Amino acid sequence: MSGTPPLLIWRMLVCVSLLALLLGAGAALQIQCYQCEEVRKDDCSSPEFIVNCTVNVQDMCQKEVLIMEDGIHYRKSCASSGACLIASSGYQQFCTGKLNSVCITCCNTPLCNGPRTKRRPAGSSSALLHHTHPSILLSSALLALSLYLCPSLPVSL
Repeated sequence: MSGTPPLLIWRMLVCVSLLALLLGAGAALQIQCYQCEEVRKDDCSSPEFIVNCTVNVQDMCQKEVLIMEDGIHYRKSCASSGACLIASSGYQQFCTGKLNSVCITCCNTPLCNGPRTKRRPAGSSSALLHHTHPSILLSSALLALSLYLCPSLPVSL
Protein backbone atom coordinates (compact mmCIF):
# COMPACT_ATOMS: atom_id res chain seq x y z
CA MET A 1 0.00 0.00 0.00
CA SER A 2 3.04 2.27 -0.15
CA GLY A 3 1.91 3.71 -3.50
CA THR A 4 -1.71 4.27 -2.36
CA PRO A 5 -2.60 7.94 -1.67
CA PRO A 6 -3.44 8.68 2.03
CA LEU A 7 -6.89 10.03 1.11
CA LEU A 8 -7.80 6.73 -0.56
CA ILE A 9 -6.61 4.74 2.49
CA TRP A 10 -8.64 6.98 4.80
CA ARG A 11 -11.72 6.58 2.60
CA MET A 12 -11.33 2.78 2.53
CA LEU A 13 -11.07 2.69 6.36
CA VAL A 14 -14.19 4.83 6.69
CA CYS A 15 -16.08 2.60 4.25
CA VAL A 16 -15.07 -0.61 6.03
CA SER A 17 -16.00 0.90 9.40
CA LEU A 18 -19.40 2.03 8.12
CA LEU A 19 -20.04 -1.37 6.60
CA ALA A 20 -19.19 -3.07 9.92
CA LEU A 21 -21.53 -0.71 11.79
CA LEU A 22 -24.28 -1.27 9.24
CA LEU A 23 -24.04 -5.05 9.54
CA GLY A 24 -24.08 -4.94 13.35
CA ALA A 25 -26.74 -2.24 13.79
CA GLY A 26 -29.71 -4.60 13.94
CA ALA A 27 -27.96 -7.48 15.69
CA ALA A 28 -28.96 -6.68 19.28
CA LEU A 29 -32.58 -5.60 19.53
CA GLN A 30 -33.86 -4.28 22.83
CA ILE A 31 -37.36 -3.02 23.40
CA GLN A 32 -38.70 -0.90 26.25
CA CYS A 33 -42.02 -1.71 27.86
CA TYR A 34 -44.11 -0.61 30.82
CA GLN A 35 -43.91 -3.08 33.70
CA CYS A 36 -46.16 -3.34 36.74
CA GLU A 37 -48.04 -5.96 38.75
CA GLU A 38 -51.69 -5.77 39.78
CA VAL A 39 -52.11 -2.01 39.64
CA ARG A 40 -55.61 -0.70 40.20
CA LYS A 41 -57.10 2.50 38.75
CA ASP A 42 -53.82 3.91 37.38
CA ASP A 43 -52.80 2.03 34.24
CA CYS A 44 -49.08 2.32 35.21
CA SER A 45 -48.11 4.23 32.08
CA SER A 46 -45.87 6.82 33.72
CA PRO A 47 -42.06 6.98 33.27
CA GLU A 48 -41.21 5.19 36.53
CA PHE A 49 -42.75 1.99 35.12
CA ILE A 50 -40.54 1.92 31.98
CA VAL A 51 -38.05 -0.97 31.84
CA ASN A 52 -35.52 -2.26 29.33
CA CYS A 53 -36.42 -5.79 28.29
CA THR A 54 -33.85 -8.59 27.99
CA VAL A 55 -31.95 -8.20 24.71
CA ASN A 56 -32.93 -10.72 22.00
CA VAL A 57 -35.12 -12.69 24.45
CA GLN A 58 -38.03 -10.48 25.46
CA ASP A 59 -39.01 -8.99 22.11
CA MET A 60 -42.61 -7.99 22.91
CA CYS A 61 -44.59 -6.02 25.44
CA GLN A 62 -47.58 -7.63 27.14
CA LYS A 63 -50.61 -5.96 28.69
CA GLU A 64 -53.23 -7.69 30.82
CA VAL A 65 -56.46 -5.96 31.77
CA LEU A 66 -58.54 -7.69 34.43
CA ILE A 67 -62.01 -6.48 35.35
CA MET A 68 -62.59 -7.35 39.00
CA GLU A 69 -65.29 -6.47 41.55
CA ASP A 70 -63.06 -3.77 43.05
CA GLY A 71 -62.20 -2.20 39.68
CA ILE A 72 -59.88 -2.61 36.73
CA HIS A 73 -56.47 -4.17 37.37
CA TYR A 74 -53.49 -3.78 35.04
CA ARG A 75 -50.50 -6.05 34.65
CA LYS A 76 -47.80 -5.06 32.16
CA SER A 77 -44.47 -6.64 31.32
CA CYS A 78 -41.82 -7.60 28.80
CA ALA A 79 -42.37 -10.99 27.18
CA SER A 80 -41.00 -13.33 24.58
CA SER A 81 -43.13 -13.43 21.44
CA GLY A 82 -43.93 -17.13 21.84
CA ALA A 83 -45.09 -16.86 25.46
CA CYS A 84 -47.08 -13.68 24.86
CA LEU A 85 -48.88 -14.95 21.79
CA ILE A 86 -49.77 -18.24 23.50
CA ALA A 87 -51.10 -16.40 26.57
CA SER A 88 -53.14 -13.91 24.53
CA SER A 89 -54.73 -16.62 22.39
CA GLY A 90 -55.37 -18.82 25.43
CA TYR A 91 -57.25 -16.05 27.25
CA GLN A 92 -59.12 -14.75 24.21
CA GLN A 93 -62.33 -16.50 25.27
CA PHE A 94 -62.20 -14.71 28.66
CA CYS A 95 -61.86 -11.23 27.11
CA THR A 96 -65.51 -10.20 27.34
CA GLY A 97 -65.29 -6.70 28.83
CA LYS A 98 -67.56 -7.82 31.66
CA LEU A 99 -66.87 -8.69 35.33
CA ASN A 100 -64.02 -11.24 35.70
CA SER A 101 -62.88 -10.49 32.15
CA VAL A 102 -59.18 -11.05 31.35
CA CYS A 103 -57.73 -9.51 28.19
CA ILE A 104 -54.09 -10.08 27.20
CA THR A 105 -52.53 -8.21 24.30
CA CYS A 106 -49.06 -8.35 22.76
CA CYS A 107 -47.21 -5.72 20.74
CA ASN A 108 -43.66 -5.22 19.47
CA THR A 109 -42.91 -1.50 19.34
CA PRO A 110 -41.33 0.51 22.18
CA LEU A 111 -43.77 1.30 25.03
CA CYS A 112 -46.68 -0.08 23.04
CA ASN A 113 -48.29 -1.53 26.18
CA GLY A 114 -48.93 1.98 27.49
CA PRO A 115 -52.05 4.08 27.17
CA ARG A 116 -53.89 4.19 23.87
CA THR A 117 -52.72 7.10 21.78
CA LYS A 118 -54.85 9.26 19.55
CA ARG A 119 -54.79 8.11 15.94
CA ARG A 120 -52.92 10.30 13.49
CA PRO A 121 -54.19 11.07 10.00
CA ALA A 122 -53.51 8.28 7.51
CA GLY A 123 -50.96 10.29 5.51
CA SER A 124 -48.91 11.43 8.50
CA SER A 125 -45.24 10.53 8.13
CA SER A 126 -44.54 11.32 11.78
CA ALA A 127 -46.81 8.41 12.74
CA LEU A 128 -44.54 6.07 10.78
CA LEU A 129 -41.37 7.46 12.37
CA HIS A 130 -42.89 7.26 15.87
CA HIS A 131 -43.42 3.50 15.50
CA THR A 132 -40.19 2.67 13.65
CA HIS A 133 -37.67 0.77 15.76
CA PRO A 134 -34.49 2.83 16.43
CA SER A 135 -32.25 0.11 14.98
CA ILE A 136 -34.06 0.40 11.63
CA LEU A 137 -33.53 4.17 11.64
CA LEU A 138 -29.84 3.68 12.53
CA SER A 139 -29.38 1.09 9.78
CA SER A 140 -31.02 3.39 7.24
CA ALA A 141 -28.84 6.33 8.24
CA LEU A 142 -25.66 4.23 8.10
CA LEU A 143 -26.64 2.84 4.69
CA ALA A 144 -27.26 6.34 3.32
CA LEU A 145 -23.94 7.57 4.71
CA SER A 146 -22.02 4.61 3.34
CA LEU A 147 -23.59 5.03 -0.11
CA TYR A 148 -22.60 8.70 -0.05
CA LEU A 149 -19.00 8.13 1.13
CA CYS A 150 -18.39 4.81 -0.58
CA PRO A 151 -20.29 4.86 -3.90
CA SER A 152 -18.21 2.03 -5.34
CA LEU A 153 -19.15 -0.49 -2.60
CA PRO A 154 -21.42 -3.26 -3.87
CA VAL A 155 -24.72 -3.07 -2.00
CA SER A 156 -27.36 -5.78 -2.31
CA LEU A 157 -30.72 -5.19 -0.66
